Amino acid sequence: MTVDAGYVEHLATNRYFDRTFDCDAVKVLPGEYFVTTADMLLVTVLGSCVTACIRDRDKGLGGMNHFMLPEGGESGVLSTSARYGAYAMEVLLNHLLKLGARRSSLEAKVFGGGKVLASLTQAQVGEKNAEFVLDYLHTERIPVVAQDLLDIYPRKVYFFPANGRVMMKKLVRVKNDTLIAREREYEARLRRDNVQGDVELFG
Repeated sequence: MTVDAGYVEHLATNRYFDRTFDCDAVKVLPGEYFVTTADMLLVTVLGSCVTACIRDRDKGLGGMNHFMLPEGGESGVLSTSARYGAYAMEVLLNHLLKLGARRSSLEAKVFGGGKVLASLTQAQVGEKNAEFVLDYLHTERIPVVAQDLLDIYPRKVYFFPANGRVMMKKLVRVKNDTLIAREREYEARLRRDNVQGDVELFG
């Protein structure tokens, strides 16, 4: 697959110790993902973007991504947006399979797709992201065991891959300027870059 260097989903690097939950944690930002076999916490804050929290329910390993479909004039499954969304999902799935996850044991919890960016509301980016992630997981026959999508509020998601627990908080009273700035920057990067070709999903 040919991908612009600035466009590649990459492993999150923001590690810290979460004092509230007394465990190691990783913050997953827009365009990032993380997978782990350890008993730790994965955290992300979502606006228009979506996250898929996917785990092997038998082995207790799992991961999280954080992505947005870029706007595109094309429609259908072969559009630039759909190719990017598929790439973002398959990078996560491929890494899980490399760690030993079995496709038949995978389950997903999905969140996000809120209308929080004024510049994106007319294009219904949140709705497109939510629809895409559900359609993708249905096509790949990965059951969605929990979801909280759409609405107008940002969300903070805490995912514990070892046991599958997810805690989600809607940020109703918080004006999250940092979140909006990150998503605007991410959206601008997606508009500049282009993804071509396909990713092979093994397993």
